[in-house]
Amino acid sequence: MKKAIIIGCPGSGKSTFARALHEITHLPLVHLDLLFWNADHTNVSREIFCERLEAAMQRDGWIIDGNFSFTMEKRMVACDTVFFLDYPVDVCLDGVKSRRGQARPDLPWIETGNDSDYEEFLTFIQNFGTDRRPQVMDLLEKYSDKTIHHFTSRQQAQEYLGKIKIREE
Repeated sequence: MKKAIIIGCPGSGKSTFARALHEITHLPLVHLDLLFWNADHTNVSREIFCERLEAAMQRDGWIIDGNFSFTMEKRMVACDTVFFLDYPVDVCLDGVKSRRGQARPDLPWIETGNDSDYEEFLTFIQNFGTDRRPQVMDLLEKYSDKTIHHFTSRQQAQEYLGKIKIREE
């Protein structure tokens, strides 16, 4: 594994998994949220985001954490390994709710859940299985030549990390 992407519903733990994978592999870690969002909850233009992503992907190796579906296929083409955290909606909602008020290295602000966008975000999570998951599954099928890890529980992801940690030591 030299170039890996981590995708899944918000709240699935993509960034947490990415940090753990980075600690084991020492591959450079790129959080798409940090390429896209400013600390004041505004975002950069799509053009700037794509330039930043392109620069990150020029490295010899990387772990890229995040969805941003308009760039997912480009990342899937460039990677050799895909991790899809495909968890039940209640797990993802709990993940989002549990991180409120905590500083995170993958986001330039602290989520409070007190803004108007929060309810919209929760709705996005609730609809991920019908709105976004089919697109992900289509891409996984299209790029089935990649090494694909499709985890349906946090336990599966943790077991995988435990196995590769032992191999890397």
